[in-house]
Amino acid sequence: MISISLMNVAEAREPYEVIHQEVSYYHSGEKEIAWIAMAILYAAEKCQVDPMLITAIMETESNFRFNAVSPVGAIGLMQLMPETARNIGVNPHNYLQNVVGGAMYLKTQLNRFAGQAQSLIYAIAAYNAGPQAVINAGGIPNYSETRQYVLKVVNNYSRLQRMMQG
Repeated sequence: MISISLMNVAEAREPYEVIHQEVSYYHSGEKEIAWIAMAILYAAEKCQVDPMLITAIMETESNFRFNAVSPVGAIGLMQLMPETARNIGVNPHNYLQNVVGGAMYLKTQLNRFAGQAQSLIYAIAAYNAGPQAVINAGGIPNYSETRQYVLKVVNNYSRLQRMMQG
């Protein structure tokens, strides 16, 4: 496991606790749970993305599994496609680069669809189906997988936000 001391946990106590609790549903090892929580907080700070949104995406993509590989070849915690990882300059097999790369890609989609009424929904759909599919469809593409994905991410994100509020 990679050793990280990315930020003072006291500075992000509430987000850390919420993320830690969420990850603990999928992992029993404290080192892995803490590493994932800190990596999410690091990526969120570096890319200026809500850590609860990154958590919701990661949970939906891989259930927080380090070595997840999808049937279409998406890799790691954030399920980066090799071409996407290459385009953003990260190694998808490196755990921290995978998390940061996923956050960078998510931030790109958030920026791409900013100002639109459904910008968050479109960004989430683009993370799954690709931005061109969202642009071509004028919204969420009519793919069963993408529609289910968006719903799951939004539900996870809403639940995590409620947990943050107590």
